[in-house]
Amino acid sequence: MPQVSELPPHVEETVAAIARLHVEHERQASRARRFVSLATALLSRPRTLALITAGIAFWVLVNLAVESAGGRPPDPYPFQLLATVLSGAALYLATMILIVQRHDGELAATRAQLTLELAMLSERKTAKIIALLEAFRYADPHQSDQRDVVAEALAEPADPHVVLSAIHSAQQKAVAPRPDEPSGDI
Repeated sequence: MPQVSELPPHVEETVAAIARLHVEHERQASRARRFVSLATALLSRPRTLALITAGIAFWVLVNLAVESAGGRPPDPYPFQLLATVLSGAALYLATMILIVQRHDGELAATRAQLTLELAMLSERKTAKIIALLEAFRYADPHQSDQRDVVAEALAEPADPHVVLSAIHSAQQKAVAPRPDEPSGDI
C-alpha cells in the first residue's frame, strides 16, 4: 500500500471525522448484526456460487448414480429434499441481506443528513461572505458603489422550504401533460 503523503491538517481532521462516523456506526451494531454482516460478506463471493453449484451437481449426480445402479436414492428425482434445503437457505440468505441493507441504509441516512446540514451551513457561510464582500466594496472609495442585484440576492441565505417547494412545483410542471398532447383517456 502506498504511503500517504503529509496531508494538510484540515484534510486530516476531515478524514478522521469520517472514520469516527463509520467506527461509531459499527460500534452501535449488535453482535448478531455484526455476525450477519460478516456471514453475508463471506457468502457474497464468486467462490460461494461455485461451491453451491458444485454441491447441487454432486447431490443430483449421487442420486442419479444410486438410482441407475438399482439402489434407492436418498432424494430421488425431482429432488424434493434438495428443493426444500435450497428454499430454506434462500430464505435465510434473503433475510440476512435485508438485515445488512437496513444497517447500511442507516449509515447512508446519517451521511445524507450530515451532507444536508453541511450544505445548508456552507450556503449560509457563503451568503455571509458575499454580504461582507459587498460591504467592503461599498466602503472602498476606489470601487463602484453601483448596486449589484445578483450579489445582493446571493448574500441572502436560501430558505430550504421555499427551495423544496420550487423543486416540487418544477417537477409537477415537468410531469403534467401539455395542453396540445392527448390525455390518453378514451
